[in-house]
Amino acid sequence: MQISMSAPDLTSADVAAVNQVLQTPMLSIGPQIEAFENAIAAYVGAPFAAGVNSGTSALHLAAIAAGAQENALVLTSPFSFVSSSNVLLYERAIPIFIDVEPRTGNIDPMRVAECAHDLTHGNSVAAKWLPPTLRNQHSKIGALKSILPVHAFGQPADMDSLNETARIHQLTVVEDACEALGAQYKGRQAGTLGDAAAFAFYPNKQITTGEGGMLVTKHAEWANLFRSLRNQGRDVFDAWLNHTRLGYNYRLDEMSAALGVSQMQRLDELLAKRARVAAWYNERLADQELLEIPYLAPTTTRMSWFVYVIRIKPPAQRERVMRALEQVNIPSRPYFTPIHLQPFYREKFGYQSGDFPVTEYLGAVSLALPFSSVMTQAQVDFVCENLLRVVNETPRA
Repeated sequence: MQISMSAPDLTSADVAAVNQVLQTPMLSIGPQIEAFENAIAAYVGAPFAAGVNSGTSALHLAAIAAGAQENALVLTSPFSFVSSSNVLLYERAIPIFIDVEPRTGNIDPMRVAECAHDLTHGNSVAAKWLPPTLRNQHSKIGALKSILPVHAFGQPADMDSLNETARIHQLTVVEDACEALGAQYKGRQAGTLGDAAAFAFYPNKQITTGEGGMLVTKHAEWANLFRSLRNQGRDVFDAWLNHTRLGYNYRLDEMSAALGVSQMQRLDELLAKRARVAAWYNERLADQELLEIPYLAPTTTRMSWFVYVIRIKPPAQRERVMRALEQVNIPSRPYFTPIHLQPFYREKFGYQSGDFPVTEYLGAVSLALPFSSVMTQAQVDFVCENLLRVVNETPRA
């Protein structure tokens, strides 16, 4: 049986939408990007949206608007795809990692509140929150500016608690919602829970534009800044080739935007199909001694299934499970490698194993199984049968 790790869900209508653009002379900065922005903004319920060429670009521009600048401090999660922290380094800001909740993998709001209190009051324990290499370099430490939570695997972080901390300490909040289009927190859409949010549309996402991203915000001035920065810093009042500020080439082309417009017409259908595949997995993998299926928090009124990630519990060994699955042509992936243990972050900031134990535990046991909206029940059966066979062969003490 042929099974891919993930696959986009494309139709003839999607192909036709792209082909229609190719029959026009307008391949960039045209009507499709505006239509895509309007579709996302309307679905999410945000006043403003700005399309860009990737989720990373969206996070970068949001970080700039949120105050990430040289030596500024931003509270964020080490359990994420590396770009959520890399974008802070682009601006020479300092990511302050906060360990995550063990059940959801989302940033721990109680630790965020404690850290924000310590850093803003400059008390004797403030240094413990800083990267090891910076704990004695006070001249390189700026003010705390923002919180950047990640909605891990499509489940929103506890945003009410995080926003309360932000309110107390006058911080901005940027949602990394790159994995969470369509998710709901206490009945509210992910993307409307902070000052701005970033979505991403890589081929494994809920909808795809091939490459692409979107910013949404409630602030008109932020939206104007996003549109300027994505287009080499050209402002709305600038003449052609005049540029008000330093910007980037983060534009989303018209072909990608047209695909996004077409995909958005089926978003609820795509989310429902992904939820159905997740339910098949849940039914087959529940109540297993050496497996843990995904946990949905009471605050999550709609999970937007981006990936299906289980945990391989000792004495079962994840790497052994992965090798065995590969033997029967079933792909799987570790999810995530903790950011603070990536080689560059170790070298720059001096992090070591043990610094964020919950994140490191999740990084060691989490395993993404094949998942997409086009998976069949027979494919899920095949994955689960082989997975359970391998896990149940684990020697018990």
